[in-house]
Amino acid sequence: MKRYIINKLFPVFALMVMATSCSKDHLELTPIGTSLEVNYYQTEEELFEGLVAVYDVLQWGSTSGWTMSLGLLNAASDDCYAGGSDASDQPSWVAYDMFTLNPTLGPQEGLWTKGYAGIYRANLLLQKLEEAPADISSSFKNRIAAEAKFLRAYFYFDLIKFFGNIPLLNDVVSVDQITSVTQASSSDVYAQIENDLRAAKAELEIPESVAPAEFGRITQGAVAALLGKVILYQNNDNRMIEAADLFEEVIGSGFYFLEANYEDVFSNQGEFGSESIFEIQHSSNKPGDFGYGFAAGATVNPTEGNFNVQFFGMRDYVGPEYATGWSFCPVTEDLADFMAGDPRFEHTIVDGNILKAQGASYTEGYQNTDYFIKKYAPIEANRASDGDVALGWGTNQREIRLADVYLMAAEAIVRGGGSSITAREYINRVRNRVGLGDINTSVSGSILLDVIYKERRLELATEGHRFFDLVRTGQAPQVLNGFNAGIHELLPIPQIEIDLTNGQIIQNPGY
Repeated sequence: MKRYIINKLFPVFALMVMATSCSKDHLELTPIGTSLEVNYYQTEEELFEGLVAVYDVLQWGSTSGWTMSLGLLNAASDDCYAGGSDASDQPSWVAYDMFTLNPTLGPQEGLWTKGYAGIYRANLLLQKLEEAPADISSSFKNRIAAEAKFLRAYFYFDLIKFFGNIPLLNDVVSVDQITSVTQASSSDVYAQIENDLRAAKAELEIPESVAPAEFGRITQGAVAALLGKVILYQNNDNRMIEAADLFEEVIGSGFYFLEANYEDVFSNQGEFGSESIFEIQHSSNKPGDFGYGFAAGATVNPTEGNFNVQFFGMRDYVGPEYATGWSFCPVTEDLADFMAGDPRFEHTIVDGNILKAQGASYTEGYQNTDYFIKKYAPIEANRASDGDVALGWGTNQREIRLADVYLMAAEAIVRGGGSSITAREYINRVRNRVGLGDINTSVSGSILLDVIYKERRLELATEGHRFFDLVRTGQAPQVLNGFNAGIHELLPIPQIEIDLTNGQIIQNPGY
């Protein structure tokens, strides 16, 4: 019998952790009964459901507001504006877009809560694995533990990118420990992230590939790619070859290939395709409604849908192919101009003026540019069949794909003083896929780095990478309007967390 796991109240960071169902195939649970956590995790089935509960947090998008990191990072970058119906539609999105954030205004509470919910669930599962009955096989426990460590590392990586110095919690925190929670140094957090990923990488039970019935579970490629990315983001040029070696391990594994057609990457048929290294699953098979989980400050996520899809669509749209949306993240004129003439434009950006010329219509939202995100656009044919369809988009989020790894590898090679020939080859593979020619063989050094950064924007536009690319390369103050160096690299720590710990947690500079 499958059960609905209800974990204990987790008072630190003001959330109740509930193990809601996850999505698609192996990551889907059917709530039938209830079981107290103290009596749970006694069988392989129960431990696996605990793992599903950790994966589940990846897809949360309505924690303390609409806090989908993909949309928020697009709005914070120069790829998109905040959008919506008007400036008051989602003030936290507008604040991130315009960098008018403060400790009580912005998306920080939801992002913090989501990250620590995932960490809590991973910690609880790791604890229960240590206490599991002796008749549970070591191979089963080892794989589950490695996956939990990968996911814990993923959540910590998100948190450190958003907040900088954060609490490092690798045990389940009790009520009487709340006021003693403090922040760790960034170096200590990064060390923990790397330790978790190296432990997962060393675990032979983590496979190089998975069967369709297990799509969504991590592979050796996902672990190596994330570890390389973690090292790259620490900006230590002395470690770039180390990062490059990890990326090249993925490239040379023989398990990943660029899709022949760029447009196939983001089609429903392209989910878990040859280019996919790590995807966040969503499902349209769990109908939900606005009556549950959307109250002010709610931490419950009521469906398994991808809310970004509804947000990115054209408001009140009438016409072919697309369903109506809420007009968030309109694409900036800057990105449209930058991509003009590039073969990826038509698969990245919906040109509303072309649609209107063909007889379609939509209501112009806040910051309208008549350009909209296509990679995660609401396609009419993909609408959920029941429930509130706005909450039920089953489009998976492509978190790490091979083209991204090629470009990260090229960057790491150049920054580490490696072979420009190899770096150019990786860039050319990405360009050649869309019919573009090779870059000049004389390009090297800092000029080659600029080529890589431009190629990243073209290839990965509106996929949520651009903001952190600008921050980690030091370009954000020059590129982003309203961005102040030394402040806006990070979000403010949620004021509620500072209050809960009686000031033990210290606010980020500038807030």
